[in-house]
Amino acid sequence: MKKGILIASVVLIAQLGFAQTFTNYSIADGLISDNAICVYANGADDLWFGTQLGVSNFDVTTWTNYDVDSHPGMADNNILSIYVDDMYRTWIGTDFGTSVLDGGSWITYTTDDGLGNNKVQCINQDGSSNMWFGTITGLSKFDGIEWTTFGTGDGLPFGGVRSITVNADGNLWLGTGLGGIAIYDGTTFTEITEDEGLISDKIRAIDFSPSGETWVATAEGVSMLNDADAVVASHTTIFTLPDPDTLNPVTDVKVDDNGVVWAGVYVDYLVTEGGVCAYNGSTWFQFDESDGLAGPVVNGLDIDENNDVWVVTSTGITKISDHTLGLDKIQTTELSFYPNPANGIVNIIGSTDQLGDAIAFYNLQGENVYQSTVQMNMIVQVADWSPGLYFIVVNDLREKLIVQ
Repeated sequence: MKKGILIASVVLIAQLGFAQTFTNYSIADGLISDNAICVYANGADDLWFGTQLGVSNFDVTTWTNYDVDSHPGMADNNILSIYVDDMYRTWIGTDFGTSVLDGGSWITYTTDDGLGNNKVQCINQDGSSNMWFGTITGLSKFDGIEWTTFGTGDGLPFGGVRSITVNADGNLWLGTGLGGIAIYDGTTFTEITEDEGLISDKIRAIDFSPSGETWVATAEGVSMLNDADAVVASHTTIFTLPDPDTLNPVTDVKVDDNGVVWAGVYVDYLVTEGGVCAYNGSTWFQFDESDGLAGPVVNGLDIDENNDVWVVTSTGITKISDHTLGLDKIQTTELSFYPNPANGIVNIIGSTDQLGDAIAFYNLQGENVYQSTVQMNMIVQVADWSPGLYFIVVNDLREKLIVQ
């Protein structure tokens, strides 16, 4: 069922609304297997799914399926990861190597060709069209001709690579199995770990928001980093679980074009519970089977160009569409403030129709840390505030402020 977990003030919660449509797909619709493991949205009408029994492509009308029986060039039917490159070739990662669909045929690469390890957990491509593969032992690059492999001897943390994301600067952000985040700039690896504030060093996925934050899915919740790569917030209970389970293992995280953070949660310790959570900057909303989700075992998710969210579970696929955030829709007046991030003062420049209105600052615990009235030019002292994310609220307007 849908639940809202309070992160900011009750004043904000009263203004929030959330609506959505759930559409489910299974083998009855043409999916090759209901146990869907991974998804890549190459467009609103080009969806690729890796399952336990092969690959399915969906153009919103027709399903096209691939397995080793129909396409012997595939390495295996159990698909761990999937990616479509800039030449519209589909890559899959399996326990027995990586395969690429090129010109209607599948070609497989293994350790015999130069791949670092045959268990390929994630795939991505950089701006120079190099293909990158995260394996259980490290990282491999394929430039189309040669393979290059990186491991602990090159500065990569132990534990293998679970996710690969490329930022706007072209750097690889690697989610490692045991060593936190490793950032590769083409020369060296830089680590961000629990010592720097990450909630856990067991990373499952990483994504970037339009406003510059980095969201990290871990085995114990979600951490958020600011545009200076500093951890400024952690969310440990985004999905409400029955007692005594409280730990939130997050399987995947993606940020849509509106800045809404989507996360998959799945726990199977004492009970089988899981679902999808959406965060609008102040509240986590929770969705599970009672809302229409295909099942509780959420393996991953992706967002297409229409901002529809595709969720893969062990019992089918769900598309979440028609989702809206009421607060975003009613913001009509801009609030100007600088600098952001701030570490001493914040300059507020109110518009004419805001003068005299109440302005309030809330921390992530929903506490009101400052309140006044809007003036044409005003200064707020933040030097003594704890580092982290804050919300500036004026009437129906809400803005994010990061204090360092």
